[in-house]
Amino acid sequence: MSRRWLYLVHRWIGIASCLLFAMWFSSGLVMIYVPYPSLSPAEHLAHAEPIDWRAVDVPPPLDTGRWPQGLRLEMRDDVPVWQIEPWAGERRTIAAHGGAVLAPVDAGYAARIARRFGHAPVAGTELLARDQWTVGGGFDRHRPLWKVTLADPPGSDVYVSSSTGSVVQATTRHERLWNWLGSVPHWLYPTVLRQDNAAWRQVVMWVSGPCIAAAVAGMWIGILRTRLGRHRFSGGRMSPYRGWMLWHHLAGLIGGGFLIAWIVSGWLSVDPGHLFRSVPPAEAAVRAYVASDQVPAVQFDRLATAGAGAVRARLTDYANTPLVVLDYADGRRTTLSALSLAPARPTTTAIAATARRLQAGASLIALDRLTTPDAYWYEVGGTPRLPILRLRFDDPASTWLYVDPATGEVLATVDRRRRAYRWAFDLFHKWDLNTLTQHRPVWDLWLWLASIAGLVTSISGVWLGWKRLKRRRP
Repeated sequence: MSRRWLYLVHRWIGIASCLLFAMWFSSGLVMIYVPYPSLSPAEHLAHAEPIDWRAVDVPPPLDTGRWPQGLRLEMRDDVPVWQIEPWAGERRTIAAHGGAVLAPVDAGYAARIARRFGHAPVAGTELLARDQWTVGGGFDRHRPLWKVTLADPPGSDVYVSSSTGSVVQATTRHERLWNWLGSVPHWLYPTVLRQDNAAWRQVVMWVSGPCIAAAVAGMWIGILRTRLGRHRFSGGRMSPYRGWMLWHHLAGLIGGGFLIAWIVSGWLSVDPGHLFRSVPPAEAAVRAYVASDQVPAVQFDRLATAGAGAVRARLTDYANTPLVVLDYADGRRTTLSALSLAPARPTTTAIAATARRLQAGASLIALDRLTTPDAYWYEVGGTPRLPILRLRFDDPASTWLYVDPATGEVLATVDRRRRAYRWAFDLFHKWDLNTLTQHRPVWDLWLWLASIAGLVTSISGVWLGWKRLKRRRP
């Protein structure tokens, strides 16, 4: 009876799941080369305007004289502005030039910003809450968004935040087309579904569940129907099947392990039951690491010389080391003491001492300076920021911090649960081991071979299912 149920599950659930598997394998191959549109920090800096230091004559407008969570100086529509991220409440934008009036973020403003960003004339503007390329929750604080279409050869759409006036997303015709064949079907990501995060998570979990059952049942049947010893099938064959059934059997044996790994890890991607959710440090501990009590008086007349050409200036106080971090359009970065404007960076001792407070007094058991990526600090298709400090603590969550030694900023926090998630999801879904991703096209070849085996299994399953359904028609 148990074997009968095994066959029934694989046969009838498999008919629908093979359609999904074929879609997931083919769309996954597209995603290797055309990822979901995202405006990276490097792209944002590359399109930003140099700060007009001559116009900066307003110091950071801080109510209490204490450091906010984030504080930066940049240009907004030809006016230098302070972008302030407080510890509580909404972000604020304040003119850094006395007498300057910030233009409202209306259609005209959005058109000017997008025109400068893309260096192309504007073909149209539209105010919207969300669309397919801004459906994620990360855009919520910027809604509604101004979508500006540019009359350029790539067919660019630029999205401007109604709250900060900054460009937060940009897509091209090429990206949009290929993502309809890649990320959108692969992630079950249509706007009508993804705009409700809770509903989308439930759909992913309940669609993946039966697919896991069908895949495991199929792998089990494939092994049961394989003979490798002396008692082979007629003609010395290892499989009793012929034609499409033979293709389905052999491809399933070869690619079944990859298929199960992909579908289980895909199910884990939405973290069912929040198994991999980390507990963030207390806000008081974060404040102690990010900011000391008082903001130093920065000499902006001298900073105009030191920061010539910079497109963004950030005032930071990580590890109790007040700095001015200058970013340039070409990706360069300079760190200066906020007090003397001389080149400076926090000491490793200061980073370690304040990080202990961030981890509520846990003992620091190891501090490593990494010059190459490790298993948790890496970037598929590129190189992460290096060198990086890795601090490991003996707290109950066994937390690891990855800290930028140039600024003291904590760039990643990886506790035991997130490390488990890295292997359970990232490895078995992306196969993103450094030994593969840093030696392309080895990684590409690995994914293509596994995906082809999965596609043969899926497409043959669809065909066999269709034939079975046709035979059952009256």
